Order: sequence, then C-alpha cells, then structure tokens
Amino acid sequence: MATSKVLGYLESRKNLAGAAGGIAGLVLTFTGVAGPYWPVVVAGLYGAGALIAPPERPAPPDFPGPLEQLESVRADFGKLTDYLAGVDLPSGAAARLAALTELLAALLEPGWVAEALAQDPEGVHAVSRAVRQDVPEAVDAFVRTRWWTRLTPGTEPPERHLERQLGALHEEAEGLAAALRDAEGRRQESHTRYLEDRNQ
Repeated sequence: MATSKVLGYLESRKNLAGAAGGIAGLVLTFTGVAGPYWPVVVAGLYGAGALIAPPERPAPPDFPGPLEQLESVRADFGKLTDYLAGVDLPSGAAARLAALTELLAALLEPGWVAEALAQDPEGVHAVSRAVRQDVPEAVDAFVRTRWWTRLTPGTEPPERHLERQLGALHEEAEGLAAALRDAEGRRQESHTRYLEDRNQ
C-alpha cells in the first residue's frame, strides 16, 4: 500500500511540476546564478513548482457497463422465475406469462442477442423494468386482488386485467426483439457491402 502511494505521488502533477522547478534550479546552478546556495535554490524551486501545480483530477466513477448490467438483470430474472413458479395462475394468464418469460429469457441469454441488447440502453432499461418491476407487480396485484373479488361479485375478474397487462408486456418485448433483429440484419448487410466493395 505504501509503495502504491509512493508511485502515485511520483506520477502526480505536484511531483512533475516540482521536478520541472528543480531542473530549473539545476540549470541556474550550472550557469553560476545560484552560487553556494544551490541546494536551497533547487529545493525551493521544487517546492514552489509543487505548490502551484494544478490539483489532481478525481477519477471518474466506475459504473457497471451494459453487459454487467445485463448480468445483474439476468440474476434478478432467476429470482423472478423462482417467485413465479410458486404462484398459481389461471390457464390463460399462465400461458401469456410463459410466453413472456420465454421471450425475456431469450433476450437475456448470453450470446449475440445479449451483446446486441447491450448496445441499446433503452432496451436494457425496458428489459430491466419488465423483470424487476412490471411482471412482479402485475402478478402480485393479481394475487392480492383475487381474494377480494370473491367478496364483490359482478366486478371484472382480476385475471382479465393480468392477461391484458402480460399481453402489453409481451408486445413491448416482441417490439424490442424485432428492433434488435433488424439492427443485426442491417449490421450484417453493411458488412457484406463492405466486403464486396473491398474485393472490387
């Protein structure tokens, strides 16, 4: 740790500015200007250079990259599927939920799809929101309200709301998958044109 502090100071702006001042002091010594007080002149110019040096720039924050974010969403998706496995849903809602989770799993699967998704911050946000917020909230709302509808007959069944919510989420995920497919197709076409032009 002490070694890293020493190396950090050696590379710092203060040391570099001080070293420049010290070299100027040595030049004054060799030209005869500093006289017998040359050690004081060299040390003084080093200290003055170190004092007037601009402050060090703080290091930028190290935020996780898109692939790391997707790795975190993938872990949360595992928790979500564990939660959903313990929820009893009507057949229509269960079918829609299965289609949605299958699509989300395909988007999060490591490989070229996840790499393409990582290039789209809005897409990463949409998948993250679906996994961490939209799907669990929709299912939890159904579980909570299902019991109350037994006490209030004549209201719209909560499974209908759940099916509509899951349908909207599936449509959004399908749109994202289609956009990724189109972007990958355009990238492939562009590379094909590049190779063909290069060979002409």
